[in-house]
Amino acid sequence: MIICSNCSHQNPDGAVQCESCYTPLPTMLTCPSCGATVQADAHFCGQCGFNLKSAASLPETEVMLEGSTTAEPEADNWGSLDPLVPPDPLAIPPLPDLAELSEPVATAAGMAAPGEQGASFATLPETSASSTPIPAIPAPPIAGQRTQLQQQTARLLHLQTNTTLELPQGLTVIHLGKPNDRVPPDVDVSGFPNSDIVSRVHADIRVEGDDYYLEDVGSANGTYVNNLPLAPGNRHRLRPGDRIALGKGDLVTFLFQLS
Repeated sequence: MIICSNCSHQNPDGAVQCESCYTPLPTMLTCPSCGATVQADAHFCGQCGFNLKSAASLPETEVMLEGSTTAEPEADNWGSLDPLVPPDPLAIPPLPDLAELSEPVATAAGMAAPGEQGASFATLPETSASSTPIPAIPAPPIAGQRTQLQQQTARLLHLQTNTTLELPQGLTVIHLGKPNDRVPPDVDVSGFPNSDIVSRVHADIRVEGDDYYLEDVGSANGTYVNNLPLAPGNRHRLRPGDRIALGKGDLVTFLFQLS
């Protein structure tokens, strides 16, 4: 499988563009260590862990000349180094005098200085009941509680009769066709006009997350998307408004819709 770097969709081997977002897919190469197939822009082999960029990432640190040895530092050079200079001590300002702190800076209205004789402290004003209320802080979410997202609904609109068929939910493969003993259809089209051109096992809609893919399963008269034939073995990612025709002549036609 080739994983798309844009949407992380898993594409079949040999694909050149993502079938989900149509982004060009990276080329593949063979690991020189184990022979596994890896992406050309990968740094490590996912099979054996071999560093694919090792040849390009080796730094040219040094070149050893023939007959040369690593030189050791001479002992005399150590004595010529300057001694370490100790850092200057941090200047800490002196603490203020406690007597200065005890003197009042200013006398409030209705309040005497602490040094005055017979002085009494005034009563602080009470807080008014009309003060601005403090906004309530929302409670944190409970552990394990998830936000419920609205699930989208897919349906097919039959153009010849203007009939809407909702696709069943909870299925990963939805079979389109007519009643039979081999693969009973999830969407039965036997009651629509010209249904004789539709095979009993005609097409499938595969559900992968929020994406829907249409594929022909070997029908006799073929499956068409937007007036183009869908080759057996290929699949088409459905988008709202896509026109699906079961059989030739555009006689049994549906519009794919999401809500």
